[in-house]
Amino acid sequence: MSLVKAAAQSVAVTFAAVLALSAAAVALGVRVFGLTVPGALALYFVVWWTALFAVLPFKARSQADGGNVLHGSDPGAPALPALKEKAIWTTLVAAVVFTTTAWLLPLTGL
Repeated sequence: MSLVKAAAQSVAVTFAAVLALSAAAVALGVRVFGLTVPGALALYFVVWWTALFAVLPFKARSQADGGNVLHGSDPGAPALPALKEKAIWTTLVAAVVFTTTAWLLPLTGL
């Protein structure tokens, strides 16, 4: 079992992992790359939500693909959305993108 799957077994552990990774990325942006706290939070917020919409379709199987469509639901609805795992993966992807962006910002002169 991977570390992400293990952390995604509990909502509390998932929330703690997402919060800790996000805080570490924002702190890195502030201390190492010289961003202001509001600027780092705003940039991380935008990057995280953009990453979420990129990560959501990964390993997504619709109910129609699985052959088990629940009565009253859309056949295109995911059978097993695995949202806790995707929240952790989103946070990992966002941390990498945020750190890279914070590193590149001074090079652009902004």
